[in-house]
Amino acid sequence: MKARRWAGLQAAWRWQIALFPGKDKGHGVRARVLTDYGQLELSAKQQVLAICVGAALLGCLAWIFFRHPVALLLSLPGGLLFPAMLRKSLLERRKAQLKIQFKQLLSTVSTSLGAGKSIESAFREAMQDLRLLYPDPSTMIIRELEILNRRLDNGESIESALLGFAQRAGLDEIGQFADVFVICKRTGGSLVQVVRRTSMLIQEKLDIEQDLAVTLAQKKFEARLLSVAPVFFVATMAWTAPDYMEPLYEGAGRFVMTGALGVLWLCRSWIGNIMKIRV
Repeated sequence: MKARRWAGLQAAWRWQIALFPGKDKGHGVRARVLTDYGQLELSAKQQVLAICVGAALLGCLAWIFFRHPVALLLSLPGGLLFPAMLRKSLLERRKAQLKIQFKQLLSTVSTSLGAGKSIESAFREAMQDLRLLYPDPSTMIIRELEILNRRLDNGESIESALLGFAQRAGLDEIGQFADVFVICKRTGGSLVQVVRRTSMLIQEKLDIEQDLAVTLAQKKFEARLLSVAPVFFVATMAWTAPDYMEPLYEGAGRFVMTGALGVLWLCRSWIGNIMKIRV
């Protein structure tokens, strides 16, 4: 499977060179880089904003639990970790959107195959149908279908186009569909029936994942509230009853606060792991 996907990447690179010629010092040509959905570069503005927001949040947390300038200063460099967290969150959101759009693509392709269309015609018509659902030309699945159809017009096989897309997407569902398609195409099986059956199975899996996401949405919101509630409780007590909280901000009380903060972080991590359910 990996060898086939690598062949798809090589074909995608040759297609970029053929379609977007130009001078380049390293390769003699300048190729248009296709989107790699496993990579995301934050803009300078996003990085600065993430660092500032992270430093502010950690600074507030340190002041609430320790009320000491040294703890405040030590917490500020933690803001440097927030750009990576933001990048991970944006990547997960982008892949989730691509997964939903790919589900719509499978539904459209299955309908066209059921009407007796060839697989190439099914993908061509899918782009026209999905443009009604996603009018924005920058939509990920629309761009990918444009690339796939353009590669078909240039004489490439649909197998290499699908393998290249699967490799760049990094999603199991797209990779499974591409692998099944290539195997069926090369072994001479009933391509229409296999593709329709595979599409139905993948759509059912995506439906289950969406149902789980809806079911867990409220629980995730409750988990966030439970994670933030102790912080607000400590802040309220420190504001309304400073004399009562004073022992916790000096001497051995700082160790108690450190332990409480550590337990709170462990609980938050534990809840996050529980909520990660893979189908």
